[in-house]
Formats: sequence, structure tokens, C-alpha cells
Amino acid sequence: MKYLSGLFMTVLLSANGLMAQQVLPLYPGPIPGAKPTPADYQETTVMREGRGAGISKVSIPTLTVYQPAKDKANGTAVIVCPGGGYSGLAIGHEGYPVAERFAAMGVTAFVLKYRLPSDEIMQDRSVGPLQDVEQAIYTLRKDASKWGINPSKIGVMGFSAGGHLASSLTVHYKDVKIENKESLSLRPDFSILIYPVISFTESEHKGSAEKLAGANTTLRQYFSNDKHVNTETPPTFLIHANDDMTVPVQNSMLFNQALVKAKVKAEMHIYQAGGHGFGLKNKTTAEDWFKTLENWMRGNQFL
Repeated sequence: MKYLSGLFMTVLLSANGLMAQQVLPLYPGPIPGAKPTPADYQETTVMREGRGAGISKVSIPTLTVYQPAKDKANGTAVIVCPGGGYSGLAIGHEGYPVAERFAAMGVTAFVLKYRLPSDEIMQDRSVGPLQDVEQAIYTLRKDASKWGINPSKIGVMGFSAGGHLASSLTVHYKDVKIENKESLSLRPDFSILIYPVISFTESEHKGSAEKLAGANTTLRQYFSNDKHVNTETPPTFLIHANDDMTVPVQNSMLFNQALVKAKVKAEMHIYQAGGHGFGLKNKTTAEDWFKTLENWMRGNQFL
């Protein structure tokens, strides 16, 4: 594996046509709840064969913007949260190529490089990632006209632990943990969860639960997101594989059951195989799940 500095990585990915038009700092001022970053806590990027860039030790969150061609833009926007077990970000596998796919169908995509839970850089490690995704949707709503997006067509998407973060915003959007002087709604208009971590109490991904909540029972209940679905929860699209041995399929099933009970529009696709972390391409099937997602978005007037 080859280690590269963040700056060189940006140049390399730009040369390969993978990076977007702009990389923006997530916060215009100080990062909330941040401690001074220790000298030995440096963001590290690793190029992984067949999976692209993986990032660890994120202390400065950003949004990477993928804008569609003007003649294709439809006003819809999506915040993309890569997975990585809350210990890293599979951004080259579950971030940049996903955003490119959205841009190709007219959606403005924002890849969120969020902070990873750490007592070294955060006053409260359980809050940092949620603050970042709340700040992302706040920024998109506040600056919607700048990006040519419809403020009522902003969704959130997440893979694996990024799916947990996306589902946390989906159910906890009223628990505002950022500065929001305009009192803008932080509710996503739709949610897309791909082999997501959902529960910290049942069939949990132990690494994600430990990183974010530790042994704190109250936090584990709070972050068991299926327990917080209600009638105001946004419509949700879910993908999972039955043979996922990392994040059991029961996570998606629990969330879907809660959505059905609350009478929230939801669609779930469960593959017989594919394992965990297949990204855009489940090699065990000829079906293109992203096209299925596009059909769902059109059917619900999000496109």
C-alpha cells in the first residue's frame, strides 16, 4: 500500500479525473467541540488496490462537490457519507465514484469527509460525526441557490458506518448540535442506506458501536436508530446482502420494520449474496442497484 500526503492525493485524484470541482471546508469558523490536534494526529491517505483512497485520522472535515453539467442538473442534491467502521473512510470506494454516478444523472453530490470519533481531538467523541452531517445539510440548505439546488430535495446517503451516520441524521435531525441561527430544518428529504449499521443493541457492528458509544448504555440506545423512527422520518431506500458477515442484514430489516410501522415510504432490496462493502457493484448479480435507486427516486419525485 502506498501512503500519500493529502495535498499530493488531491493532485493525483484530479489527474485521474476523480476529484470534483471544489473541496470546501465544512465549517466557516472553528470546528465545534474540537480539541487542539496533537502533532502526531495527522490525516493519512492510503491507496488500496481496487478500492481507491482510504482516509484515517480526519480532524478537518470537508465537502467535496460534484456538480452535474448544467443541461442535466435537476436541482436534487445528496450528501454522501462513506463507510469505514468509524475508524476510517472508504472515500475512494464509497465516496467519489458514487458522487460521479449521481452527477451523471443530474444530481449535485457532496462527499462528506467527516471527523472520526476520537478522544484525542474531540471533547465528546459521540457528537462529532453527527455535528458534521448536520453542518453539511445546514450548509446545503443555506447556500442552495449558490449550488442551483432545490432546498426541498436534499437527501443523505451512507454506506456501512456512513449508513449509521446517515440514519442518525434521518432520525435525530431535531437534536441540533451545531450553530443554526436561521433555524433551518436539518431534516433530509430522503435517505439512502447501503448495508448500513443501524443498531448498537441488536446484531450490531461491534467496532462502530465501540468507537462511537463505548459502553455507555444511554448512547447505545440513542444510536440504535431503528428505535427513533416516527411518522416524520424521511422516505428511505435500503440495500443489503443476506450473507453480510460484517454488518448483519438484520440492521436494515430492523430499520425497514420501524419505517413500515410508522407508515413511512420505504423500499428495501436484499441480495442473496454480495457480502459487505461491495460499493457500487455487487458482483454476484447482474442487477445495477444504483439504477434501481434512480427509479425509486423518480417514483417519489426526488428527481
